[in-house]
Amino acid sequence: MSAPDDRSGLVNGTPWRLLALMPLDEEVNRGLFEPLGAEVSVPATRDRDGLRAALSEAELVVGDFSGTLAMDAEAVASAPRLAFVQMPSVGVDSCDLDALTGANVPVANAAGANTRSVAEWALAAALDLSRRLTWSDRRMRAGGWPQLEAATHGADELGGRRVGILGMGAIGAEAARLFAAIGCPVAYWSRRRRPDGVYKELDELLATSDVLVVCLPLTAETRGLLGPERLALLPDGALLINVARGGIAPDDAVLAALDGGRLAGAALDVYDQEPLPADHPLRGHDDVLLSPHAAGGTRRAQSNIITKVMDNVRAAIEGRPVSDVVNGVDAVIRRR
Repeated sequence: MSAPDDRSGLVNGTPWRLLALMPLDEEVNRGLFEPLGAEVSVPATRDRDGLRAALSEAELVVGDFSGTLAMDAEAVASAPRLAFVQMPSVGVDSCDLDALTGANVPVANAAGANTRSVAEWALAAALDLSRRLTWSDRRMRAGGWPQLEAATHGADELGGRRVGILGMGAIGAEAARLFAAIGCPVAYWSRRRRPDGVYKELDELLATSDVLVVCLPLTAETRGLLGPERLALLPDGALLINVARGGIAPDDAVLAALDGGRLAGAALDVYDQEPLPADHPLRGHDDVLLSPHAAGGTRRAQSNIITKVMDNVRAAIEGRPVSDVVNGVDAVIRRR
């Protein structure tokens, strides 16, 4: 195994080659990572050909949080020197973890960096839907005065409504705390049962949730988890808040539940296809609050993510274990 000569980032006199895939200006990427001692490059073009060409010499990769340049099996096969992938996000669904694990490449995320931001968005979105804030705003801007219509359209207090948290990781736990603080009874379902909180089996949770907050990661097991049959278990007039991934509650299923009256409203930060197509029917639905996958997009969260990414890249270059490895590979990064 090669070891750093010192803490300058050099290994046997050669800097680590870092490929930055984040959709930021090249000078911004260089400004972040060159001071750590890396030789920084970006793809010549932001497409599959550009990615494959850039990966041929890459040793460290900082991934693309937009998912455009995915580290899938084809990309992994194009990267014979690849030693480490750092995602500047909590989600890693744009990475083929099986392919990367098979290549003995550790993958790390930015766990916890946007926990508070996403949980606050979930609470804010539930308040918006419950009080029909955006719904009323649209009518006011169109010249209306929906003083009486808001209540007849379902405006109500959020406190006291039963909240179900689907996925009790860091974001789910923080969301549960925030909803409980305003007087909502909170229960949860998660793949791992916690020692605290009110746990319910999945179908029971759905049947007893006036507000369902989806915080699960997208995996083979959770894809399509909230299809038409499961959404039909929700009480009439329920609210759906999705801060996870669109594939967990497919767009078509959400639209059908809205049109059928099962859902009174949905707040969506994520979609089956991103960006959401301009002509997608969700854009014209009156009872949907739309967000461009920005629930975690606060200044504090972004600062937390950049700090975590830079700390891990620095650790990789200096021969120290990186943190938050999600695929079980050794956290000490070794040059190929």
